[in-house]
Amino acid sequence: MDITRNTRNAKNELMTYFRSESENLKSILNQKLDHKGKAKILNSKLVSCKEELILATKKKAAEENWTKIELLECILMITYCNYVVMLETRNSVWAYEYMAFSRRIGELWEPFCKLAFEYPINDLELFTPPSFSDIKNRVTSEFTNKINELDILDNKKESLINSYLAVWEMVTSGEIQMNLDLHFKIGIEKYVVDFKSGFGSNEKGNTNRLLLVAQIYHDLNDNYNPLLFVRSMENNNYFNTLKNSGIWNAYSGADTYVEIYKYSGYNIKEWIDNNIDWENDLSQDFVAHLRINNLLQYLTW
Repeated sequence: MDITRNTRNAKNELMTYFRSESENLKSILNQKLDHKGKAKILNSKLVSCKEELILATKKKAAEENWTKIELLECILMITYCNYVVMLETRNSVWAYEYMAFSRRIGELWEPFCKLAFEYPINDLELFTPPSFSDIKNRVTSEFTNKINELDILDNKKESLINSYLAVWEMVTSGEIQMNLDLHFKIGIEKYVVDFKSGFGSNEKGNTNRLLLVAQIYHDLNDNYNPLLFVRSMENNNYFNTLKNSGIWNAYSGADTYVEIYKYSGYNIKEWIDNNIDWENDLSQDFVAHLRINNLLQYLTW
C-alpha cells in the first residue's frame, strides 16, 4: 500500500487493505486448528501487518519531513483501521460473547491512547522506570551509609543493618512490579501512568498494589507523579480509593482525554470523535452479531 501524508484521511483504503490481508491469511490458514488457534494466528499476523505499515509510514515521514501531527494522525488511522479488521476477523472464526468483547475493546483502548505519547507533539521523553530491586538496593545503600556514619561500635552498626535487612525480607516476600503502562518525562518531572478501561467488582488486590507502587515512587523524592487514566465514567469505590489517596492523580472519562491532551499536546478525543465510527466502519455481519447479542454498547471510547 502506498503511504502518503493523506493516509491519515484514507480510512476506506486502509480498511480495504487490511481486509484483503485478512482474507489472504484465512485462505492459507491450517483448517485443522481449533477456533482459538485460528484466532491467535490471525490476530498475530494482522498485528504484524499493522507494524509493517507503521514502519513504512515512519520512514516516509522522515524522508519527506512530515510534521509531528501528520505522522501521528497517519499512525492513528492505520491503528484504528487495523483494530476494525482484527475484531471482524476474530469474530469470523470465533464469535465474540460479552466477556471477551468488552474486555477486548478495553485492551485496544490503552495502546491507542499511548500513541499520543509515543509520537508526541509536546517535548516529552519516554523512559524505563527503576525495578523494585534497583529501588531496594538504592534505599539499602543509603541507609547503610547513614548507619556507618554513626559514632557507635561496629558490632552495633552491623546489628542495625541486619535488622533493617530483616524487615525488608518480611515486607517483600516477592518482587513488586513497579512497571506501569506508560512512563514519560517532561523536563525534570517524571510521570508514571496506569491505564484502565474501568474498575470491576474484584479489584482489591490490584488497588492495593497501585497504592503501594505510588507510595514507593513518592518516597523516592525524585519528581515522580503517578497518573491514573480510566476510560469509563462509571467507577466504584476502588477508583475513589485511588483518587482520594493523595498519591494518585486519577481521572476518568472526558477528564482522562483532557489530561492526555495536556501532556502529549494532541487532542486525541477530537480525533476519536471525528474519525471513529464503529457501527458504520465494522462489517454489516459483525454489527448484526453485536446487535443481536447486545454488544454494541461496549463500542464506546
